[in-house]
Amino acid sequence: MKLTTITQITVDGVVQGNGGATDEDRRNGFERGGWAMGAGDEETRSFITQTYRRADGFLFGRRTYELFAASWGTVDDMRSHPIGVTLNRTPKYVASTTLTAPRWHGTTALRGDLAATVRELKDTSAGELQVHGSGTLTRWLLDNDLVDEMILLVVPVILGQGTRLFPETGPDIALDLVDSRADSNGVTIQVYRPAGRPRYPAAP
Repeated sequence: MKLTTITQITVDGVVQGNGGATDEDRRNGFERGGWAMGAGDEETRSFITQTYRRADGFLFGRRTYELFAASWGTVDDMRSHPIGVTLNRTPKYVASTTLTAPRWHGTTALRGDLAATVRELKDTSAGELQVHGSGTLTRWLLDNDLVDEMILLVVPVILGQGTRLFPETGPDIALDLVDSRADSNGVTIQVYRPAGRPRYPAAP
């Protein structure tokens, strides 16, 4: 399967607390949650829905999995939405060493050598494996050269606090831009494919 990450992100790189409640994620004193709600226009919402609907599997970090399971997996109005329908009928995988009995139907907890397990999923199945949110997992997948495509939905806001997708130090990755568009609310959708290491000018 092609592995695609889909991330809502601010202009200054923050991914923490994008959901509907200001208190969704208060780690490290974060107080500016809910910044992505209502940001995109109808075209962007349609793009997000269609992206979910083409998935053949979903891979989550533990925290994002629990948020999704408690919303898309249990709330009737959300379960009946096209995104909820897709999530509930599609295989789900969660990277966790502590989750022993996932209650969301169709979930498999991945333990042991995660890199080897993800590579096996990618090599033995057709289609697309999607990672939504799950910033820590996304960073780890990039570090381990497991991402085939990266979609960034950039919301036009600078938060000035919060956990960022890319740390101050980490691997350097060249990216090929596959697609880019901006909606009427200023949200940009950028689709990238990793392209090895960047090239730097030689020293004079």
